[in-house]
Amino acid sequence: MAVELKDLTKADDNYSQWYNELVVKAGLAENSAVRGCMVIKPYGYAIWEKMQSVLDKMFKDTGHQNAYFPLFIPKSFFSREASHVEGFAKECAVVTHYRLKNDPEGKGVVVDPDARLEEELIVRPTSETIIWNTYKNWIQSYRDLPILCNQWANVVRWEMRTRLFLRTAEFLWQEGHTAHATREEAVAEAEKMVHVYEAFARDWMALPVIVGRKSPNERFAGAEDTYTIEALMQDGKALQSGTSHFLGQNFAKAFDVKYVDRDGKLEYVWASSWGVSTRLMGALIMSHSDNNGLVLPPKLAPVQVVMVPIYKGDDQLKVMTARLDAIAAELKAKGISVKVDDRDNVRSGFKFAEYELKGVPVRLALGPRDMENGTIELARRDTLTKEVVSQEGLAERIEALLDEIQHNIYEKARSFRDSMITRVDTWDEFVKTLDEKGGFISAHWDGTVETEVAIKEATKATIRCIPLDAEDEEGTCIFTGKPSHRRVLFARSY
Repeated sequence: MAVELKDLTKADDNYSQWYNELVVKAGLAENSAVRGCMVIKPYGYAIWEKMQSVLDKMFKDTGHQNAYFPLFIPKSFFSREASHVEGFAKECAVVTHYRLKNDPEGKGVVVDPDARLEEELIVRPTSETIIWNTYKNWIQSYRDLPILCNQWANVVRWEMRTRLFLRTAEFLWQEGHTAHATREEAVAEAEKMVHVYEAFARDWMALPVIVGRKSPNERFAGAEDTYTIEALMQDGKALQSGTSHFLGQNFAKAFDVKYVDRDGKLEYVWASSWGVSTRLMGALIMSHSDNNGLVLPPKLAPVQVVMVPIYKGDDQLKVMTARLDAIAAELKAKGISVKVDDRDNVRSGFKFAEYELKGVPVRLALGPRDMENGTIELARRDTLTKEVVSQEGLAERIEALLDEIQHNIYEKARSFRDSMITRVDTWDEFVKTLDEKGGFISAHWDGTVETEVAIKEATKATIRCIPLDAEDEEGTCIFTGKPSHRRVLFARSY
């Protein structure tokens, strides 16, 4: 199916509509027949596969192994950890029956009332409970620790208001679940993995993030501490892009997971969990793209270089395609993904617009004059600039250019993010900045849940994180005027 090339809504006119249109028109995803669920199309899934491949290697390089746990979780498991069930109860999809039968009145099929499950099953919203029930069988001694497992899976959280990639009833993710002999090891694991996410966002997504702790009110349900990477989108809203949790001994106690330590004492195990999801696709789109379409960092682009022949007649096309194939072979030898688009059923102008919309980092166009002169037209997606360059040394030029584009996209996003961090000291400044500028607001907070909730109710802004590098600073809370010992980052968010 040809890509939809009608003009996008301008981001400045309607950012939400711009995003929704871009996801669909660029061929990344679309809504499905199942309310709230999406179809990830091949081009979108190719980006996710690249993300998955890189992250998988990063996890394995830090000692983790992949496993897989059931999609269905007995409902009774959720009741064992009170804060956990409270956090997820409203989002759970519940399986109550295991069979359908023909409607005796001839109206299709109905649930067979005789096929009710003895215990209802929850469709996995997250896997802490089923995994810790399993770990009970795996752990007896300190010799069995640590356990460093990750799984790639789908999860279901029954969302009422959905948006492709950012919030859907079903989404793809990875979830790491680790078991440790000591508190210190579990805390170190949670901290290490949030920095793995930070490195991936920076080095692969070209996405600058702020690493911090969540406030108690924003922690993961069942966690003692939650670490987060927070990114800023171009509309000034924050996006939580990955989290890592220190779970303490909460789940070990809930499922009676103990081990015999080196001194022969029976102790509860310590735990962490961490995850990122296809929400990263939303972050990638919203942090870099423009009114012409996607802007993809070269490291995650399914096609890094596209080549388009500009020709008249089949004879010219044949000669030009042979030349482009030779250049493509040189690029592929350097590990660069290339596509030669020799379709004869669409014009070159259509192809240019298509690849601009799809965010291909580099476009090469070869015409008759280029064939004579040994040149080629090179266009950059990040700057929308083009130049005529020599075919000689082209592979080396493009190899360096892709690194330059990756760096340029990151620096543009970092510069924007930094310009959107505002320090305020009064409530009036806080509200004015939120309404007129947006972005991250660095402000004092008195540390209470009550104040945090009151600020959210008044402004829809939440504490995104307490930055790990935040320095102690005496001040007064912007809302209550009570003493505060450091600033936190507020923002409106997705």
